Amino acid sequence: MQEIINQVIDYLKGIWIKRRYIMISSWLICPIGWFIVAQMPNVYESNSRIYVDTQSILGPLLKGLTVDTNPDTQIKLMIRTLLGRPNLERITRLTDLDVQAETPKQYEDIIRRLKNNIIIKKSGGRREEAIFTISFEDQNPETARNVVQSALTVFIENTLGGNRTDADSAQRFLNTQIKEYEERLLASEARLTIFKQKYSHIMPDQYGGYYSKLNVVKEQLKIVELSLLETKTQLKAARSQLTLAPSANDSSNSKIKNHNSIQTSYDGRIIELESSLDSFQLKYTEKHPDVIEVSRRLTHLTKQREKEIADYLGATSSEGSNTMVSSQNPVIQQLQIQVNQLESQVASIEVRATNYRQQLAELSNKINVFPEVEAELVALNRGYNITKSKYEGLLDRKETALLAQQANATTNKIDFKIIDPPRVATKPAGPKRILFFILVTFLGFGSGIGISLLMSQINPIVTSSHQVSKETGIPVFGMVSASEGLGLHAWRKKKTLLFVVSNLFLLSILLMLVSYSLYPEFAQAQFRRILS
Repeated sequence: MQEIINQVIDYLKGIWIKRRYIMISSWLICPIGWFIVAQMPNVYESNSRIYVDTQSILGPLLKGLTVDTNPDTQIKLMIRTLLGRPNLERITRLTDLDVQAETPKQYEDIIRRLKNNIIIKKSGGRREEAIFTISFEDQNPETARNVVQSALTVFIENTLGGNRTDADSAQRFLNTQIKEYEERLLASEARLTIFKQKYSHIMPDQYGGYYSKLNVVKEQLKIVELSLLETKTQLKAARSQLTLAPSANDSSNSKIKNHNSIQTSYDGRIIELESSLDSFQLKYTEKHPDVIEVSRRLTHLTKQREKEIADYLGATSSEGSNTMVSSQNPVIQQLQIQVNQLESQVASIEVRATNYRQQLAELSNKINVFPEVEAELVALNRGYNITKSKYEGLLDRKETALLAQQANATTNKIDFKIIDPPRVATKPAGPKRILFFILVTFLGFGSGIGISLLMSQINPIVTSSHQVSKETGIPVFGMVSASEGLGLHAWRKKKTLLFVVSNLFLLSILLMLVSYSLYPEFAQAQFRRILS
């Protein structure tokens, strides 16, 4: 660490010995630089503040009824496009800057200068309201104000006019699309009508398409055939009962109580046993001996009664005598009526079955025609429905766009209020001469210090015993100062005094320049008073 400190001290001593280069560099650079900075033309800035309110009263009322646009996004888009070439060319025309350009290159330079120097900033504000500042710098204060005023005008007109332009463009686009889809819808309806007229005899009905109709006919045919089979079975049973009608001379006729109903000699006993069984079941379970015995006897008597009835109905001598008995017997008459009804039902069901068989045969024969017709119909309906839905959607959008356009014509979603209009600047806003003076001063002295350090390394001078010991490798035990008689001290004092006076004179010049930049009117008044 001590080695580094000693080395730094040696560098500083070398710079101090070569300080004349600092004086030369500062006197060459500083005056020239200060003169250039002083000759820099004044720049005047003009700015304007505008308040933008995007909170519309009709916004909540029209929510869901009109197209919901985002005013913040629209404003951001207008800000980004404000410095586009079309808008910049419009600003040049509004400010007559295009007249000043005599060549295309000059005109391009004007466009480039406007694009680089027009500054738009947003300061604070809530999301729905904000303050924008538009500023521009130019050597002519009138030009600066005109440019800001033109930029402000273009910004407001583009934002407000953009809504109307977009609405008109949307209306034209929707009208064109509606007309196109209306023609397509009419064409689809015409094709669908022609197709239905051509294939009206094989169009799908309430049963659905071909395969659905085929399945329905098959299911109906199965049901009808099953019903026909059931009815034929009932008819066969009724006819068999009718053929078993009893004759008038049957020996079992003595067991019949009357001719109005079939009664046997077992009916009374069966009724008594059924009554006893009911009373026993109220008292006992099904496994009680009395219940079991009564049930057994009741079953036996029931079989005997059925046998007696069968013998009565089966007792016939011939078919002719049976017909005579049947005509006189109410039971036979009832069986005959039942047979007639079943025969009518069989005939009716056979007609239905024949009809379904014919339909099934027709559908089976057209198995290659129906699917093609149905597929074509589905395609036509699908195209028609798509076109119709698009057409209706465009009509809804047109009404929405018309309502939004009327709402925008009534009130604006974006409200502009100019807080500070652009004015002609009375004091220059630049350049920052004080900063440039200081930078030139640092540049002059820094260059001198760098040159002094470089010269001290090129033409080194021993400044300490440590340096001698380091360069020669011989230890130094003592130092002898120069005597006063040589005049070295006086010469060094003169050099130091000259260096200090020179730098103070430069700093005084810098101070005067800074004072003149800060207070030009006061400095000019003092200068005129000195001259007078």
